[in-house]
Amino acid sequence: MSLMNDNVNRRGLDTFDWCFLGVIMAIISVGIISIYSVTNTQATGIPIYLKQATWMVVGSLAFLVAVGIDYRKLARFSYLLYGIGLILLIFVLIAGKTSRGSQRWIPLGPFAVQPSEFIKIPLLLMLATYYGTTTREGWVRRLIIPGLIVLPGFLLILKQPDLGSSLGFLAIFLVVVLTVGMKSKAFGFIVLAALMLFPFAWGGVWGSLHEYQQDRILSFVDPNSDPGGKGYHGLQSRIAIGSGQILGKGLYGGTQTQFKFLPEGHTDFVFAVFAEEWGFIGSMVLLSLYILLFLMGLEIAFKAKDIIGALLAVGVVTMLAFGVVVNIAMTSGLAPVVGIPLPLMSYGGSAMVVNLTALGLLLNVKRRRLSLL
Repeated sequence: MSLMNDNVNRRGLDTFDWCFLGVIMAIISVGIISIYSVTNTQATGIPIYLKQATWMVVGSLAFLVAVGIDYRKLARFSYLLYGIGLILLIFVLIAGKTSRGSQRWIPLGPFAVQPSEFIKIPLLLMLATYYGTTTREGWVRRLIIPGLIVLPGFLLILKQPDLGSSLGFLAIFLVVVLTVGMKSKAFGFIVLAALMLFPFAWGGVWGSLHEYQQDRILSFVDPNSDPGGKGYHGLQSRIAIGSGQILGKGLYGGTQTQFKFLPEGHTDFVFAVFAEEWGFIGSMVLLSLYILLFLMGLEIAFKAKDIIGALLAVGVVTMLAFGVVVNIAMTSGLAPVVGIPLPLMSYGGSAMVVNLTALGLLLNVKRRRLSLL
C-alpha cells in the first residue's frame, strides 16, 4: 500500500508540493503588493510592479524547467556551466553596464542581466557534484581544491564591487563544506583567510570598495555621525519599521513610504515598506513563511536519495536564508547596508529568476527521491 501511495504521489503534485508552492507564491505576492505601494505614483514608463510580475512569470517557467530536468543530469554539466558563469563575470568587468558605482550588469536591449546572480545556480550544482562524486578524505580534497574552484568567482564578484553577493557566494561554500564535515582547524583556516581578504575588499587592488560602500559600513558603527548622509538609508529604514508598531499603518498608509523618505523601497528596503504597512504581526507572519520554506527545504535535504541531491538542497536553502537574514538585519540596523535584496520580494529580474530556479531544483530533489531510476 505504501508503494502504491508513493507511485500516486510521483504522478502528480502531493500535499507537500502544494504547500511548498503556496508558500512561494504567498511571499512573491506580498512582495509585488509592497512594490506597488511604494511605486504606484510612478509617472512614466512601465510600472515597476508589472515588471516584477513579468519576471515572476519568467521565473515560474524557469522553475518548471528546473523541476522537470533530473538534477543528476544537470550535475554532469555543472563545471561547464560554472565556467560559462566565470566568463560572463569577466565580460561584466570589461564591457558591463555601470550603475551607482558598480559594474554588475550585461545590457540586453531593454533588459539587463546580472551574472553574479546567475552563477549561483552553477555554483550550487558544482559543489554538490564535487562532494558527491569525489573522495572527501584529506585536507586538500575536502577544502583546498573546491576552495580554489570557488575563489575566482568570489574575487570577480568582489571586483565589481558587489560585497553582498560575494559574501553570499562564500556562505554557500562554507555551509556545504560544513555539511560534508570539516574539522575545527579547517574552519579556523577559512575564517582566517576571510579576514585576510577583507583589507583587499576594503581598498586593495581586487576589492576596492567604493567610497559609498565604505561609508555604509562606517555608518553602521556610528549611524548618528551623519544622519542626513552616510547613515540616511539605515536610519530611515529603522524609522519605517518602528512606525509600523504592532498592526501597521495599512496599505498605502506608511508615511516613510508614501512621502519617499525611505530610499530604494522597492529593492533593498522592501522589508521596511512591508513592516511599516503591516506592522509587527505582519512581519512575524512573513518571517514564518520564510522559516516554513527553509524547514521544508531542509526536510528535502534530509530525505534526498543521494549526496548530490542532499548538498544541492542544502545549498539552495543556504542561498535563500543568507539573503533573508542579511537583508532583514541590515534594514533593522543589525548589520551594515551591503545591498542584498530580500529573496522573492525585492524588485529584480535576475534575482527573481535565479531564486525560482533554485527552488525548482529543490522540488526536483524531492520528487526524484521516489524515482526508481
